[in-house]
Amino acid sequence: QVQLVESGGGLVQTGGSLRLSCEASGRAFSRYAMAWFRQAPGKEREFVATISWSGRGTYYADSVKGRFTISRDNAKNTVYLQMNSLNPEDTAVYYCACGLGSYSSADRYDFWGQGTQVTVSS
Repeated sequence: QVQLVESGGGLVQTGGSLRLSCEASGRAFSRYAMAWFRQAPGKEREFVATISWSGRGTYYADSVKGRFTISRDNAKNTVYLQMNSLNPEDTAVYYCACGLGSYSSADRYDFWGQGTQVTVSS
């Protein structure tokens, strides 16, 4: 069992930056691929980024490529999402998830955090 707790969300103006963190409990964190998803009001949950267990493999949704960076620190059981050049379309609840492989489909992930709200004002 893995428990995930996100933090770092908040309100930011267009063009601003935020850094999300997701801390995992459990001893097997370094075995899991990690991912970030987001869900805006009235929309389905969508894939944002994923990172392999080693950190050497990353993959991004086209909508965030070049603006967001996913990284992890296995010594701290933490995965990060650095978000730059934010715009109102990035407003959503952001969730971290872990699973045994790096995929863009939410149903491939076994454990989820409770989410953190990101709001980008225009």
